[in-house]
Amino acid sequence: MQGKKTYQEKLFTNFQLSDRVPEDNFYRRLKEVLDFSFLYSATAGYYGTEGQKSIDPVVFFKLLLFGYLENQPSDRRIVHTASMRMDVLYFIGYDIDEELPWHSTLSRTRKLYNEEVFLELFKKVLKQCIDKGLLNGARQAVDSFLVKANAAMSSLIDKEVMEDAGYYAQQLKDNEEAVESEAASPRSKAKSSNKTRISTTDPDARMAVKPGKVTKLNYLAQVSVDTSSHIIAHIEAFHADKRDSQCLDTIVEKVTTTLNENGLQAREIIADTNYSSTEALQCLERKGITGFIPSFGGYKPDRAGFTYDKEKDVYHCPQGKELSFCRYREHHGTVKIYLSKRSDCRNCPMRASCLGKSQFKSITDTLAKPLFDQMHRRVNTPEGKSMLRLRQSTAEPVIGTLIEYAGLRKVYTKGISLANKCMLVAGMAYNLKKLIRKIEAGTPSPSLNRLIDVIYRLEFQANLTQLSNLAYLTKYCLSN
Repeated sequence: MQGKKTYQEKLFTNFQLSDRVPEDNFYRRLKEVLDFSFLYSATAGYYGTEGQKSIDPVVFFKLLLFGYLENQPSDRRIVHTASMRMDVLYFIGYDIDEELPWHSTLSRTRKLYNEEVFLELFKKVLKQCIDKGLLNGARQAVDSFLVKANAAMSSLIDKEVMEDAGYYAQQLKDNEEAVESEAASPRSKAKSSNKTRISTTDPDARMAVKPGKVTKLNYLAQVSVDTSSHIIAHIEAFHADKRDSQCLDTIVEKVTTTLNENGLQAREIIADTNYSSTEALQCLERKGITGFIPSFGGYKPDRAGFTYDKEKDVYHCPQGKELSFCRYREHHGTVKIYLSKRSDCRNCPMRASCLGKSQFKSITDTLAKPLFDQMHRRVNTPEGKSMLRLRQSTAEPVIGTLIEYAGLRKVYTKGISLANKCMLVAGMAYNLKKLIRKIEAGTPSPSLNRLIDVIYRLEFQANLTQLSNLAYLTKYCLSN
């Protein structure tokens, strides 16, 4: 007999939301793990003693976490979806008949709290991961990715227009016409740069593009990932026109500070070629951290046929001619330029192969060449090559997850400060997923953690890849 369900709303007289949320539900487990009570004291200074009550700070942060956990970072979508989810209502402490805060309340509260509140919460979650034995902090993989800003290319105008308030309206109209002409004229479009153009809707957004992609207004997200467990140790927003090498000093400083606060120490940093610069290598040298960073394209460990005379500070070419020091220049740090004489190269038998179309020979050396030479030798050892592969298998999957599943394809806020807050919440959401999975799988015993620490100390002293592999294998076998 065919069944037919007839729906008729009932007035519930006895209903408990907790009874309808399964014991193994993710948000029920998350509610048991999280303790955000410190937020009341951390945010007390943002409120007065009179007026209407604001949104509960714990509810606010839980709603933001829900948005990034569900890959729905839009405030409207967060409130709309949460109102229809019993498990989320239970997570934030609302009953089914209670009205959720307006989406604009989330936006205003996000602007109200300083970045320090978001960073403190991120560190609290990270500490829980450390307490559960999820990371040891010894080796960090650093990488970056672009996050689309909440601004369109059509919002770009000349910076002079922003400075001249009297003619702002007329100039804006003229620039709108110029934008249309730029779209049809590749020549004029090439002149557009972050030095001359600025967005009227988000002045902190910068033009940036990856090979084969369309130029957009973006922010640059820098991520430091622990290689032992893929936990995010730090994430931060930078202007998109910054080079990765310019950001490494800041990232290393904040990562080491956070780890030291929890009794851990960063011993190795792995990054790609974009992080290679004099300042970056000097930073690692100053902090006593071993780096694995391939040198940038302009670096050459050996110059075939050319010899350097340190006493005279000159190079000698294969024909015995001198290349004298000419000047200093800024390129990935301060570099020295050595030039030959045109007269020496004019009738040289090796001119075609040595100079090409140039009229003289030029050699560029960085002042930190010993550091680059040391890094080059380290990266090209078997251990160094395995470290670079480890970076690819560690940082890149985490970045892919943040973009595709944690709401960091685009930020829906304006300004680098708010973009940084969004990235911190996305990093928290990612780490919490890892934490819940680890709790469900079981926590390593204290003896296992001590064994892993001993192995990492031996690895640091001996610098052997085999000990690193032994650490990972031991951790995997004893925790399963």
